[in-house]
Amino acid sequence: MIPQLAAWDSFYVIVGSSAAALTGLMFVVMALIADETLDAPKSSRTVAAFGTPNIVHFCVALVISATLSAPWRALTNVAWAVGVCGIAGFIYSLVVLRRARRQTSYTPVLEDWLFHTAFPITAYTAVVIAAMLFSKDVEHSLFAMGAAVLSLVLIGIHNAWDTVTYLAVGQQEQQDQRKP
Repeated sequence: MIPQLAAWDSFYVIVGSSAAALTGLMFVVMALIADETLDAPKSSRTVAAFGTPNIVHFCVALVISATLSAPWRALTNVAWAVGVCGIAGFIYSLVVLRRARRQTSYTPVLEDWLFHTAFPITAYTAVVIAAMLFSKDVEHSLFAMGAAVLSLVLIGIHNAWDTVTYLAVGQQEQQDQRKP
């Protein structure tokens, strides 16, 4: 194993395990929400814009964590693998931006635009830049990748919590306003 990566092994085991657990938890939460909020408006476009990206962010954090925990023999191979994940995430974030703009079930506020588009784009950009600089400056690249991967997990947690509270509280408030 590359010595620089060995020093980060515990970090990526923790972050990757957390991302995997949160991915599973999202499936449980979505199933419970589907059962409990039968009268809540449902739109596949809205879920694609505000729900599915959380799973993608958690899965990318898991994949990058696993990639950086693998016993690589060359830094360039690590850089390529992580760079591909970063590029795919960046492109996906642009797709999410388009989906958020096109869906009509929910009107996003500034916080939504930041956490569902701007922050993920920034995190994936950091992954790509760190991957490009990996062979030249391993130490700083690993810190940038670590910050970006942890950011993706935290963004996913924020967005998942925001969705659950919107459905739990926001839907109830809308129902209360409709009552005479």
